[in-house]
Amino acid sequence: MPEQPIHLTTGGLPETVIPQYEAEAVSALEEALRASDSDKKKMAAAVAGRWPRYLDAWVALGNLSEDPTEAYAYFRVGYHRGLDTLRASGWRGSGYVRWSEHTNNGFLRALLGLHRCAVAINELDEAERCAQFLMQLDPSGVPDSE
Repeated sequence: MPEQPIHLTTGGLPETVIPQYEAEAVSALEEALRASDSDKKKMAAAVAGRWPRYLDAWVALGNLSEDPTEAYAYFRVGYHRGLDTLRASGWRGSGYVRWSEHTNNGFLRALLGLHRCAVAINELDEAERCAQFLMQLDPSGVPDSE
């Protein structure tokens, strides 16, 4: 992914925006999610395998998993891939990553999914860290649609 400049907000903290993903990856995931229930997960896994840096594919796999431990693993991969993507986009470990920037949503949804799965498997210290990190990244909070 190409480097993107960090933007300073009026409050002084930098704001990072993840660049657009390849249109082919986005289309492939959209197609996977429109597939029959029996094919969705397999097709989403194929997208993640072909474009492992496409965070939304990992989120989709987490959302399609019925077992919270399996979902936790997918969300964790998305979260760690997302940290790499943020760093490549200029993020230096602090500043905003806002929900209002749709390209950031894959990372934020991976972190939110990780939080929810940590609660489900009773890993409460991890759940708390994820909740705090989400609020630091975007103090306006998680949108109702998530």
